[in-house]
Amino acid sequence: MAEAVKPRIKLDKKQAKKGDLVEVKALVSHIMESGQRRDSAGNTIPRKILSKFTCTVNGKEVFSADFEPAVSANPYIQFKFRAQESGPVILTWVDDDGSKIVGQDSITVT
Repeated sequence: MAEAVKPRIKLDKKQAKKGDLVEVKALVSHIMESGQRRDSAGNTIPRKILSKFTCTVNGKEVFSADFEPAVSANPYIQFKFRAQESGPVILTWVDDDGSKIVGQDSITVT
């Protein structure tokens, strides 16, 4: 049975005032295979990339990105969002095959 991937997530503020900028840093373990390489037998290694990323805070999207095959393995992402309300901060990476890697933290906004 495959072990679930657990992303590393760091918020620079776990508690923020409404309107503050909060920086998010995240790293996820993934091969990000472009589909352009060949194995030792000469067969093309199938494409397997994380193609979509979203971040929601309390169910509202605050950031999203589309990834392309040129993104390296184990992608690192860093971005900021403006704190509006308390709740779970959920980061979701979607693979080409539809599978998802989900990580979660939380923030308290006063």
